[in-house]
Order: sequence, then structure tokens, then C-alpha cells
Amino acid sequence: MSNTKASSEMPRRIVTGVRGGKSVVVSDGLVPNAHLHAATPGLVSALAWATSSHPELPAGQTDSAHPGLVVTPAYGETRLLIVKFPPDSVMAAPGFDPAAAGEEFATHLPGLAELFERDHPGMHTTESIDYDIVVDGEIWLELDDGHLTYMRAGDIAIQCGTRHAWRNHSDRVTTMAFILIGARRA
Repeated sequence: MSNTKASSEMPRRIVTGVRGGKSVVVSDGLVPNAHLHAATPGLVSALAWATSSHPELPAGQTDSAHPGLVVTPAYGETRLLIVKFPPDSVMAAPGFDPAAAGEEFATHLPGLAELFERDHPGMHTTESIDYDIVVDGEIWLELDDGHLTYMRAGDIAIQCGTRHAWRNHSDRVTTMAFILIGARRA
């Protein structure tokens, strides 16, 4: 794959800040903590930003979403995650190596990969409230008992610490934005 193609797959991130009392663009480029997953063709994950439980302004002076950062936020922290989901048929194709895909997922999405259920692929539960936005394409939100809810570009799901999975039954990549807010269970 050429660098141009890889670059077009990755999301761009613009970060603003303050210099000399004026708002400025601090950085403008591809999300540094973004990965085109080789073992799962079409899968892109990009941890674009993170905040602590007590963020201060002006933010943006340093990169808050460095490689190796745990994707799942602690109580009060936030994460902005962009994911491009390939069609489910990619994982069902002959030659797909689930072990290699899982290893790559664990490397690039620490804290999240460990939550996926071995006996129910894709199903997971996070200790967070998530604002899940379909940016492009269509996807199905799976909940307990196989309940599926169809979503298309512009739709938003609010995940309240529930067990779920994302299923792309379409024939093209679907892009989603996830804002995760670390929460505690009552």
C-alpha cells in the first residue's frame, strides 16, 4: 500500500491552543496514534485525543493521546476514538487470522482489547458512557440476546456501560467516532 493511500485512510486532527494571548493552530496533521491494521484489512483505529479527569485550559500544548495510552478512560477522563470498521465479511474470509488480528488489536488499543469476550467475538462492556456517532456508512449495534439496531450516517447511540458489539453487515467500510467518558457503576 502506498503512503498516499495509507494517509487517505487516516483521520486528520487539528489542535488549537493559545500563543501570545491569541488562539492559534498548534498542530495540523494525521492523528499520530492512528493505525491501519494489517491483519484486518480496512480496519483503522485512531485514538485522537484524551483528557484527564480534571482538564485545564489552554489544552493542546502536548499530545494527550500518545501511543500506548489505555483506550478506556478512568473515572472522569475522556477519549476520542475514530474507528473505520471493514465489512464483517473480511473476518469471515478464508485466510483471515483471528490470532494475528487480536494481537494487533491488543497492541494498538490497550485497555479495550482485553474487554472483548472470547466466546462471543466483538462483544464487550466498558466502564464508560459513550457517545457513538456514525460518520459514514451503516452499522448494526448488537446488544444482549442478539438484538440488532440498524444505524446510518448521522445516527448517534448513547452507550451507558452496556454489553455490546458493532456489526458491519454492509459491503463497505463504516466510519464511527466514539467519545468515551469514564464512569463508575452504581
